[in-house]
Amino acid sequence: MHVLIERHLADTIKRRLQNNPAVAILGPRQCGKTTLAGQIVKSFKQSVYLDLENPGDLAKLDDALAFFSLHNNALVCLDEIQRAPELFTTLRSIIDTRGRNGQFLILGSAGRDLIRQSSESLAGRIAYLDLTPFLLFEVEAAHKGDIRELWLRGGFPRSYLATNADISFEWRQDFIRTFLERDIGMLGFRMSPARLGRFWKMCAHIHGSLLNASKLADSLGVSSHTIRLYVDLLEHTFMVRLLLPDATNLKKRLVKSPKLYIRDSGILHALLDIRTHDDLLSHPVLGASFEGFAMENILAFAKNYEPSFYRTSAGAEIDLILRRGRRTLAFELKSSSVPRVSKGFWNALEDISPDEAFVVAPVKESYPMKDKVMVSPLQEITAKLQRE
Repeated sequence: MHVLIERHLADTIKRRLQNNPAVAILGPRQCGKTTLAGQIVKSFKQSVYLDLENPGDLAKLDDALAFFSLHNNALVCLDEIQRAPELFTTLRSIIDTRGRNGQFLILGSAGRDLIRQSSESLAGRIAYLDLTPFLLFEVEAAHKGDIRELWLRGGFPRSYLATNADISFEWRQDFIRTFLERDIGMLGFRMSPARLGRFWKMCAHIHGSLLNASKLADSLGVSSHTIRLYVDLLEHTFMVRLLLPDATNLKKRLVKSPKLYIRDSGILHALLDIRTHDDLLSHPVLGASFEGFAMENILAFAKNYEPSFYRTSAGAEIDLILRRGRRTLAFELKSSSVPRVSKGFWNALEDISPDEAFVVAPVKESYPMKDKVMVSPLQEITAKLQRE
């Protein structure tokens, strides 16, 4: 049965198109960019869609100026823009000549840092938006999605909506294989798929831990420089997240290394051969898996906040800190429905004095812990951030 899951960015994209000549939707392959774009272009009287991985569509842009002139009044959607970065110079010329908003909807599977290397000419003319795989907010709004199912399968549409667990797991295995054997080459990277695959699995095993490039380099038999290249590739393709340490408390000896997370929990579980809920509950990655899952859902709605984690050499630690100006929010992320926190958490709260602090856990409703710390379900935290 086909299930339509409305994406929370849909209205934002339409609004940005009203106020910008071009809007770029960036996110990992297969996260739903094309489906969302299809819904957006239908709301315009005139529109045209080109998939730049389709040789036929790409050939239409051999004379890009002529093609765009033919569709002068249409919204033009360009999918997989990283396949034709030379187009950005032409887009600037078209945008400035027309002088109106809502001209181009651009989709890309490479991070904005890579896209911006080619799109600097569009500065001031383009708005960037990041689309993630399905979020808990989206699946609950569609059909009361189960947090455990989304956590286990991850948010890639074909994985989450698969008719059974085996098909979901097989799709994620195929995704990983295709990414390594095809996608990284199409994005312009020249790396050994086998070696990058081994590194990706190593990342899954240290998910939620500090990144130690030297240790990983020794294990893989490569240089620390190569490890940094691998991390950059996986980060720019939305496969991993590096969470930087908080650096505001200069009086404390703070950890300086970032923490590394596999961004989609379903991909994490596929890399670790976790197929069922029972497998997950008995696996050492359980706590870190929920930490990463909750973090991705929170950060999707924390657009105006700067994220970090807090850890001192003395053991004070908080999983996630969000800062916006003078406002600070602190989050401890726990997989247990009866969450407990360590002394290090309370010490960290004394160090940073957040405006609000939360222990996020799979509980049914919020309740106070102590000292103005609330235990809250993930749904309530993301709803709170949406309202801000």
